[in-house]
Amino acid sequence: MTSLDSVLDKDGVRLTVDDAVATVTLTNPAKRNAQSPALWRALTEAGRALPGSVRVVVLRGEGKSFSAGLDRQAFTPEGFDGEPSFLDMARGPEAELDATIAEYQEAFTWWRRNDIVSIAAVQGHAIGAGFQLALSCDLRIVAEDVQFAMRETSLGLVPDLTGTHPLVNLVGYARALEICATGRFVHAEEAERTGLANLVVPAGELDAAARDLAAALLAAPRDAVVETKALLSGAVSRGYEDQRVAERAAQGRRLRDLAGITD
Repeated sequence: MTSLDSVLDKDGVRLTVDDAVATVTLTNPAKRNAQSPALWRALTEAGRALPGSVRVVVLRGEGKSFSAGLDRQAFTPEGFDGEPSFLDMARGPEAELDATIAEYQEAFTWWRRNDIVSIAAVQGHAIGAGFQLALSCDLRIVAEDVQFAMRETSLGLVPDLTGTHPLVNLVGYARALEICATGRFVHAEEAERTGLANLVVPAGELDAAARDLAAALLAAPRDAVVETKALLSGAVSRGYEDQRVAERAAQGRRLRDLAGITD
């Protein structure tokens, strides 16, 4: 990409935009892009700051690891500067804890908006919150050295950053349970075989592969891609007959649009 415009650069997150393609980069390689509430707020802000021209969003991490997961400082009594520690939040009212987790989850939800297609370019470790962030995207390109793991259960916790739904949809209930309950690593070959990864490439080719996929996604008319994404994402919850109805309605909209007919 050329002549990137920086839209946001804060708290370990940088958003740049080049016409129809936005790139969200995790920018703390010294800590393997470990995550914090400040980073989650910055990710949420990045989603809200996307210009209307953006059709594809690429998510990547600087350094050898995509994201090693939640910064363990969250579980210390002092927590992060200016933030309540997770231990203090656990001692507070249940409703406040629920609201706080819901706020954190917003960083992981906007990637599946129908008006964009999101691509995670994942190398090295994608652990816990890092795995869930990669799962937040529509598509995943991974380097040959990728190591996915859901370690929350091993720590006495559960995955709570929206990763369970896409994981089950991608690999099925039984494999998702086994991955989460054991906390084991999923490497590139298994990720591609089970549908976690759309493509595996050498680490040095990861960014180029993401750019190529972005260009391929931009080749089709935007409205057709938006309608197709909505159809496919809704198919998970619709029955066969309801999906047939949704297909007809979507195609009717496309045909009327192509014919220049307005409702």
